[in-house]
Amino acid sequence: MSQREDIRWLCHPEAENYVAGHLEQFVASLAPAQNFVADLWDQTSTRLIDWVDHLILAGGDRPQADLRALGFELEEVEAGKQDTVFHHPGTMLPRIVLRRQTGAEPATPLAVAIQVEDISFFLMTHHLPAAIEGSMVSPYRRATAWRQDGRELLLVERRGHGGFVPTTMSPEYPARYLEGFERWAVRPRLFDDELAGMQSTLELAQSLVSDLGTDTAAWVAFAAERAHWQRRNRAGKVQKARQDTLGLGWANHDHHTFRSSRATFPLLIQILETFGFHSRERFYAGAEAGWGAQVMEQPVCRFAVFADVDLSPGEVKGDFAHRPLAPRQELGTVGLWCALHGESMLGAGLHHLASRLSFDQATTDLADWDVAMMRPFSDFPYLRQAFTRGERWQVAPDRLDRLVAAEQIEAEERGRFAEEGAIGSHLENIQRAEGFKGFNQQTVSDIIRRTDPRGEIGA
Repeated sequence: MSQREDIRWLCHPEAENYVAGHLEQFVASLAPAQNFVADLWDQTSTRLIDWVDHLILAGGDRPQADLRALGFELEEVEAGKQDTVFHHPGTMLPRIVLRRQTGAEPATPLAVAIQVEDISFFLMTHHLPAAIEGSMVSPYRRATAWRQDGRELLLVERRGHGGFVPTTMSPEYPARYLEGFERWAVRPRLFDDELAGMQSTLELAQSLVSDLGTDTAAWVAFAAERAHWQRRNRAGKVQKARQDTLGLGWANHDHHTFRSSRATFPLLIQILETFGFHSRERFYAGAEAGWGAQVMEQPVCRFAVFADVDLSPGEVKGDFAHRPLAPRQELGTVGLWCALHGESMLGAGLHHLASRLSFDQATTDLADWDVAMMRPFSDFPYLRQAFTRGERWQVAPDRLDRLVAAEQIEAEERGRFAEEGAIGSHLENIQRAEGFKGFNQQTVSDIIRRTDPRGEIGA
């Protein structure tokens, strides 16, 4: 699927205010939710909206009209008999479920559902003996954390499922699901020929989709990719541990970023498309930074991906996501990173995971854990972004020898990389507002330049 040329993401402050206002009304009506919101802020540097999967309001003509006026649209997914689901395609706002309920004032908040990675872990953490609807590791599970005066704070697990009815799978399904995760998690990642490695990975992705279905296979693969990235990213370990103090996991991820060499980029795109990703907007800096990215989205899993690659000025106008890129001698920021560390989809892992946090609070709180931020590369009312200081990785000597032999780095640079290593991965601190779903091309180009292994400036 080719990229879209016409995407221009806009701010939707009225839509976000509608959601935020109903969340505030809900929290005010449920005492345990007030304590939970305070704990989110103090222990994880996040806001309630960073975790909300959907909001359930009492239905009626007025809330339907209000939602449509704000840009929400009816979403045809499996839901309860009394429920109608709305989503806003121009935002990353949670779904709104309107529920027919006798005696409730239209638009009254009835429930808020937060997404967690593991409901049982959340319930254990908070000493809540609640029943879980849906079978083990099934595509959609649900439980009630707290209930008071007809209001409920719900917990949901999703594994590549867009509906709102808990799923019960066959008895053999959990083993099949876990076997699928294991196949992707322990797959070979280190190859002398990385082009052949990417082809092998594509074939495994196709097999996984055949066994589990597109959306569940994508969920499995990305859970493994986050775990692989986290194992050598201290900032990720720290923030994950903070979120796990409340039993949450990584359900607040915003996007995943893979870096690719020019030779393997079409295979990276094929792998992502196999997992149900569709092309969204493109980013490119051409002569300015020698870099480009295809943004991709998995609509059911609600995953977003940046796929980064070196580009020449003349290549940015075409469909660089699907057209083979000609070999070239010079290495840009992305190409050098891959030459030093390997392909993101193989041994190197994700370049970064972006986590939705309260920007200033996270900057302050993570500093207490000796996790420092680089200066922000987006600082708008609707989009704030900063990387943590990068994790420095050792570079394999044979990779450095190949780069010197190909005259792609100098002998002096080889010595520095051999002695000091090179920046490998980051955690991204991101805060969105006004319903903004997109990114800013100019500021993204800035951070690409500032993370070039040859300079690593601007920290």
